[in-house]
Amino acid sequence: MLSKAQIKYIQSLQHKKNRQKSSQYIAEGDKIVQELLQAGMPVKAIYATHDWLEQHTPLPGSLPADAVVEVDASVLKQLSSLTTPNRAMALLDMPSGADQLPAAGTVALALEAIQDPGNMGTLIRIADWFGIPQIICSPDCVDVYNPKTIQATMGSIARVRIAEHDIKELLQQTKLPSYAATLHGKNIAGFPMMKEGIILIGNEGRGLTEEVIALATHRITIPRIGGAESLNAAVAAGIICGRLLI
Repeated sequence: MLSKAQIKYIQSLQHKKNRQKSSQYIAEGDKIVQELLQAGMPVKAIYATHDWLEQHTPLPGSLPADAVVEVDASVLKQLSSLTTPNRAMALLDMPSGADQLPAAGTVALALEAIQDPGNMGTLIRIADWFGIPQIICSPDCVDVYNPKTIQATMGSIARVRIAEHDIKELLQQTKLPSYAATLHGKNIAGFPMMKEGIILIGNEGRGLTEEVIALATHRITIPRIGGAESLNAAVAAGIICGRLLI
């Protein structure tokens, strides 16, 4: 059973300043909690309904007994930031040491000023789908540990390292080639498959800043056939990854 203090603490993690202060965050959802446990993520506690715990008996086995807490649906509703709470949520430590620059021979996704939690979560899923091991976020991106972002990753947060770094500094420091997604670049169909490098995706409304575009090795464009003004940032990233990585 959770105390009032525990409930208050978990609720406080819905706010970025409290997540940063405690270096902890909450992940909600049956599938997400399963994947985090299976991936060996630093789970500190599980709060779940009786039926979820019965259904997934082996999964929380590595946690101390007092870290697996059975709660009823009404308590989960109190703890949840979602309109329709799931049957399980996990309390996790934020991983440390993920701020290194991309290594030679790898592909990374660099995001500048992504603001929408759903977009961020989808971008993390895209990285996971294409086997991209690391995402670099500019400091003005939405918090990747926002509950809505975590929910949108559908568990991919367990397999993709997230770093925060100024994108201009990143491009000045790395020797890897970089590919800036812009409306005024070269057709991606003309590029060979990437062996290594950084794919740059910009803000949903403004795209990449001119300073970042100027520092990029390549400017790439998805050719437009119809009349749409632009593509959603996550959609564009998915198309670019599909073209350059497969």
